[in-house]
Amino acid sequence: MLDQKLIEDILGEALTTGGDFSEVFIENKSGDSFYLVDGKVEQAIAGKDFGIGIRIFKGLFSVYAYTNDMSRENLIKTAKKAAQAIKGTKEDITINLLKKDIENNNKILLMPSTVKKDEKIDVMREAYEAAKNYDECISQVRINYNDYTQNVLIANSEGTYVEDSRTRSRIGIESIASKMNEMQTGSYRPGASKGFEFFKEIDVKEYAKEASRIAKTMLNAEYAPSGKMPVIIDNEFGGVIFHEACGHGLEATSVAKGLSVFAGKLGEKVASDVVSAVDDGTLSNEWGSANVDDEGTPTKRNLLIENGILKGYMIDKLNGRRMGMESTGSSRRQSYKFAPTSRMTNTFILNGNSKIEDMIKNTEKGIYAKYMGGGSVNPSTGDFNFSVMEGYIVENGEIKEPVRGATLIGNGPDILNKIEMVGDNLGHGQGMCGSVSGSIPANVGQPTIKISEIVVGGR
Repeated sequence: MLDQKLIEDILGEALTTGGDFSEVFIENKSGDSFYLVDGKVEQAIAGKDFGIGIRIFKGLFSVYAYTNDMSRENLIKTAKKAAQAIKGTKEDITINLLKKDIENNNKILLMPSTVKKDEKIDVMREAYEAAKNYDECISQVRINYNDYTQNVLIANSEGTYVEDSRTRSRIGIESIASKMNEMQTGSYRPGASKGFEFFKEIDVKEYAKEASRIAKTMLNAEYAPSGKMPVIIDNEFGGVIFHEACGHGLEATSVAKGLSVFAGKLGEKVASDVVSAVDDGTLSNEWGSANVDDEGTPTKRNLLIENGILKGYMIDKLNGRRMGMESTGSSRRQSYKFAPTSRMTNTFILNGNSKIEDMIKNTEKGIYAKYMGGGSVNPSTGDFNFSVMEGYIVENGEIKEPVRGATLIGNGPDILNKIEMVGDNLGHGQGMCGSVSGSIPANVGQPTIKISEIVVGGR
């Protein structure tokens, strides 16, 4: 994307005022985005973005600048301006970049850029028809389609010089069921680090019908009871609770500054014995995967919790300096406009030995959360709340009537210790995760789990 000699010159210019580390992140991104409502395409965007980010360290101090003017004069000028924020004596650092070939774990069979836009819209219409025709109570269906290819080049003053290509595809299906003055929503949003072949591998009709089924079920449901009770959370996107209530607290972004409830607890018990969890950016073609992170470090499988014991954090270069620890290949950013920091990739609780049937049978009175909705968490305290998109009463060992409006309220470390059963049906769900380095694709996941007690908020 840029001549290697020019990159070396940029890195060198960035160190002229005493910096001890410099980095260049170059991005070339293109993709399509469509939005369909009531069978009509309301929005169609074909976008391209190209730019470069320049970062400098001096000890624990960092400076970040970016530009989309790729002229040599501007790039050197940008590096020089950024370096002016560093106060020190120039060190004698020789920059010798050596390009490193990396193994591609995310092979693409059909690049989205080679597929006609009409074919992409046909996938959306197929999903729309299946969702809309599910039942007469479905009053509106909204479909989002997104694909993009992001090519990056990352180089730094330590000699790193790598390139990576990330292609992702996703469809979002949202069904709205209505009767009288009431409305309920159901959604499904599958995605992967794949090309257009993804839409040939999945059954968009079944996903669409499932979105409408959820909406219809919740439309006819009574409001959930409130109070403390056992809760069984199903697999796939149920893992959003672990992602929010625990995952963010294990990112060095908060750990390094002592702003996480998990700071300084390596080797300590932080969850029940049945809980083990990892963050793994190497999984082939998964939504949050990449061959290298956004600092050029190869991604890896990071063990976070093993049988309840805290084993590791997700660490980037700068926070690694603060913690005296090496990067774990966990540095991510939305684009060249953001400085990177530690973020999750594919984060999930590992399979246990329990069966969902036994979880149900062993519950006298509680809630079964089949599908989770959105939520929020305070990483410094671990306090969270999440909505249940589809829930049911569990009574005397059986799943009973559906309930709507349930909210799960609790504290991450507390809930981790109250997970008493972990299933054997690990599944993944796809989402977008927002933090200081922007919005990035992240997988959440878990088998079905049973929490002995959690506060459920109803109407």
